[in-house]
Amino acid sequence: MTNKPRHPLVARLVVGALAYVELVGLGAITIATVIAGGQELYEMVELRRVTLADLLLLFIYLEVLSMVAVYLESGALPVRMPLYIAMVALARHLILDMKGFTEWQVIATSVAILILAGAVLVIRFGHSRYPYEVSREGGGRERDG
Repeated sequence: MTNKPRHPLVARLVVGALAYVELVGLGAITIATVIAGGQELYEMVELRRVTLADLLLLFIYLEVLSMVAVYLESGALPVRMPLYIAMVALARHLILDMKGFTEWQVIATSVAILILAGAVLVIRFGHSRYPYEVSREGGGRERDG
């Protein structure tokens, strides 16, 4: 059984168009993240105050930029990066809104962070125990290194 497309020219055009859309999307994400980070820094300077929530938000912006860079360099996105971002976002949410939370909301948010941390550990264990095989077509890139 062969996986050759029936219309190779059409397939190449579609893949090329999708690659262009992907680059435009990554560019938009990068620009929006840099603008948001700049706005946050401007607000901190204006208020002359830096809080833990501000630092965590800046960390989230840096992680998003790092995720874009990794994707552009390797063509693959490590599954762990969005999990890290989600954990920091939940921690920031917990820090900012803890006073308005019920006990169960605090517990639920904390459990969600633990579940994400567990998922990262499972992925790391799986990757070290069962590494991906290097494919000839993929150039040996690993998706979660």
